[in-house]
Amino acid sequence: VQLQASGGGLVQAGGSLRLSCAASGRTINRYGMGWFRQAPGKEREFVAAISWSGGSTVYTEPVKGRFSISGDNIKDTVYLQMNSLKPEDTAVYYCTARRWASAQAMSDAHGMDHWGKGTQVTVSS
Repeated sequence: VQLQASGGGLVQAGGSLRLSCAASGRTINRYGMGWFRQAPGKEREFVAAISWSGGSTVYTEPVKGRFSISGDNIKDTVYLQMNSLKPEDTAVYYCTARRWASAQAMSDAHGMDHWGKGTQVTVSS
């Protein structure tokens, strides 16, 4: 699976962005899909994930209620809708895929089968 993330950009605090992760080479309906982010000088951290079945999602606490992950099996694309953005959400966002993974399993960066190149999200105050 090749993953291509897009949709990043510069937005003011309180604004919204929708990230997309398009998969090619394999259908995503066999894969748990997720998003991680890495801010300058910080370690990469988990953001959100959806199980391979699409039946469950999980989010890191700081984004709960603001971010929403969803998948489109026809388009083989996963989305991360980000609302009420804060300056601390500024980071490079990466999408990931792991075969047959639950949403909870996707929160562990180790063991991922595929990583996409990141897309920059910058939130100004």
